[in-house]
Amino acid sequence: MEKLQYYLDIATEKAIFFAPRIIISILIVWIGFKVIRHAIKLLDKTFKRMQISETMRPFLLSVVSIIAKGAILFVTITVLGADLSGLVAILAAISFAIGLSLQGSLGNFASGILILFLKPYQVNDWIEVGDKFGKVEEIGIFNTIVITPGSKVLIIPNAKITDDVVTNYSKKGIVRLEIKITMPYEEDFPKVKRIIQEALTPIKEITNTPETEIGIENFDSHSVQIVVRPYVHPDDYWQVTFDVYKNIKAMFSKHNIKVAYSEGIELGRIGA
Repeated sequence: MEKLQYYLDIATEKAIFFAPRIIISILIVWIGFKVIRHAIKLLDKTFKRMQISETMRPFLLSVVSIIAKGAILFVTITVLGADLSGLVAILAAISFAIGLSLQGSLGNFASGILILFLKPYQVNDWIEVGDKFGKVEEIGIFNTIVITPGSKVLIIPNAKITDDVVTNYSKKGIVRLEIKITMPYEEDFPKVKRIIQEALTPIKEITNTPETEIGIENFDSHSVQIVVRPYVHPDDYWQVTFDVYKNIKAMFSKHNIKVAYSEGIELGRIGA
């Protein structure tokens, strides 16, 4: 009976000691989580006003929520009187080990944050990274998904994008085509230029401003190199490219414009 009474006294003492702490801890968790829910809603509205992307907003809200709830649980455990020094040391060691093993992923993560905030490009933009060209389908936290004109799916790590030169063809809303054709030396350039302009007229996707540039770019051993530079919307890039070549070929045929072949050497007069 004496031992039983002894244990009952200890239990009573512990209950008296921990009861207020347990009640306070429950209140902290209950009130804290409610405050976090309201704060997350307000933060979401703030992010919308700041025009943070749909991809980035849920991720940021999730991170803030996890950190805030973790802080509340940490305070709650402290209020209960637990010694957290050992736990903190273990968590620090685990975090260090994870950080070392995920250096590349963390770099892509940091780059993803920069891309989503700075917005060098957005979904549906046509971009070129290094020698990779295509339309942005998705901007993720760790990588960007780009669809090439040949319907290939490119998964480009965000760190590679931030470390390289990114060409955004959609930023200005137009992109310049680079069409190269040849004409024989004996042909008159003003005549050929008028024929090319006539070939471009039916293509409605070509913008009037800026105007199409047509000029002599170079001379080679067999022909004169002409460059044609019309401006189009990025989505019309390939279709207009095909139409330009098709129309110019048809007009050259109609006006009997000859082209030089690489086989053999033939001397001829130089036109105007």
